[in-house]
This record gives sequence, C-alpha cells and structure tokens, in this order.
Amino acid sequence: MVALFRQELELCKVKPGERIGVLSEDRIRIDYAEAFLAAAEELGADPVHVNIRKRKGSFFGPGNSLRGRQAAIDTLKTMDMVIDMIGLLWSQEQTEITDAGPRMLLVLEPIDVLSRMLSSPESRRRVEAAVGVLRTGRELRVTSPGGTDVTYRLGQYRVVGQYGYTDEPGRWDAWPGSFLWTGAEEDGVDGTVVIDSGDMLLPFMRYVSSPITLTIKAGYITEISGGGTEGVLMRDFMQSFNDPKAYAVSHIGWGLDEKASWTYMGTTPDGAHTVGQDGRAYYGNVLFSTGPNTEVGGTNHTECHLDIPLKGCSLYLDGQPIVETGVVIPEAMRVAGR
Repeated sequence: MVALFRQELELCKVKPGERIGVLSEDRIRIDYAEAFLAAAEELGADPVHVNIRKRKGSFFGPGNSLRGRQAAIDTLKTMDMVIDMIGLLWSQEQTEITDAGPRMLLVLEPIDVLSRMLSSPESRRRVEAAVGVLRTGRELRVTSPGGTDVTYRLGQYRVVGQYGYTDEPGRWDAWPGSFLWTGAEEDGVDGTVVIDSGDMLLPFMRYVSSPITLTIKAGYITEISGGGTEGVLMRDFMQSFNDPKAYAVSHIGWGLDEKASWTYMGTTPDGAHTVGQDGRAYYGNVLFSTGPNTEVGGTNHTECHLDIPLKGCSLYLDGQPIVETGVVIPEAMRVAGR
C-alpha cells in the first residue's frame, strides 16, 4: 500500500519539505492514513495526521464531520496538500481550505480500485483536451435509445476536469477517475432524462432495474415517474431533505477512464464498499447529477446530491458529436483501440 500511495504522491509532485495534511475520522481508513504518512515521509515531505471524531449522522459532502471544527480547518489551510479521506466535496469547508492554497485529493475507494485505476500523464492529456472543448460550448444535448432528450445551456459556470491526481495550488481532484463536468445556467436545463435499466443510482450504489423518467423544466426536476424500487428510493430520498433546491439539476459531463469497470459494483466483494468512481469515470458514459452546484461556481448548497452515470447515451456539444451511443468521438479524447 505504501508503494502505491507513493506513486500517487509522485504524480501529485510532492516535494521534500512540503506539508501534507492527511484528514481522517475515527478509525475509518486508518490504514490509508498510515500509508500516506509513510509515503510522504519517504518523499521527504512533512506529513501531519488530522484525525477527527465522526459525528453521528454525518455524511459525505455538506454533512461532513469537519463542520464547525475551525482548529482542524485552520491547520489544513496551512498545508501544501491535503489528503481528504472523509469526503468534503460540495462543502463550504473544502472551499475554505482550497481557497487558502492547498491542493486537495479525495481518496475513498477500496485499494483494488485505487490500484487498477491509477492515473497517468496520458489520462491528464486527454481530460485537458476535453476540458478545452467543453469550455467553448454553449449548448450540450444528451439523447439515448431509451428516451433521454435533454438540453443544457452553458457558459455561466466553470468546467471541472478530473484525472486522478493534483499538482497545482488550490486544485481539487479525486483518486481515481478521469472525467469532466460542468453546470448549466441556473434555469438552463430542459427536457427528459430516462435512467435506463442497468444505469447506476449513486449514492444508493444500485443498478436501476426498470427505467426512471425525469421531466426537467428550467433547471428543475418537476416529475419523477416509474423505476420500481429504485424510483421509490429516489423519490423518498429527495423528498426527505424538505428542500426545493434538492430537485435542481447539477453537473453534466462524460467519462474518459478506460480502466473503469461498469460491472465492478455488482460483481466483486469490495463492490459493497465502493463510492462509485468506476461508474462516474467509465469511458464513454454520460454523468448526470442533481443538487448542489457550488463546485462549478454556483450558489446551490443543498445537502441532497445524486450522481447518475448513464450508459450508451449520445452527447452533442453545439451540435457536434462528442459521445455516440457510448463511443468517444474526438480523436484527442480517445483511447487507442476504443
């Protein structure tokens, strides 16, 4: 584990003397924390373990255990790099820390996923090529054989590229996963999204057994129909937050990670412990999401967030095909032989 984590830190260009903050809670992923501390020391860095108590009812993102713990936040703000093993994404705490300068890496997946999907400069090149294209786009359309036909009006918010490591001050990334995403204008999403059989519903970590149809008007989901068990779960989960902003459409993008497995979550023992990066990053997918949009520069801080990887869709940017029925089209984004 130490050797693998050292490889990751080398991708992040950790240098002698850099202060590396390793954030964990209770005994959760304590083996990861110890391995990161050892790997950082091998590289001559100065690692600090910030271990906090996990609060009852805390959860990934805005509901994280770091909320209100200003001493820990202030310590992390003094680091050159922070390894996040509790899940700060979509939180004000993450923004406060990265705005102070540290680069941040989210690490939550089982060790076999981290190893299989270890990134490379080539993955970064393809993601950055895609980011350059998406930044120029003003209309994004997604269709599918199952009935999806939804349009996003772009240009208001930034594009986020992920390639599984970070070596720039203030930049966030997650290990593993190579993909990219952005958000539409606040009222700029209209159409229908069909979450088809075999698509993923995260954070439930389930494959959908029968289609769920979402009707979207002016950036908000106005109707959720069908879906059997997964449809009930989705409706009840979103309703439980008692927050109209839970129904806002969040980010949209596509996957570029040829090492990701669509079936991992359902076919391996560690699939029960995944957070779903295989699905989010899967090569040629479309990643649809709901809820907060703060990571792209928006103001929706709702605690209700769903990531929904869709397989076999087509995605067009200003009318030009980027993904056609799950096949990545632009040469600069493609993996040889795919």
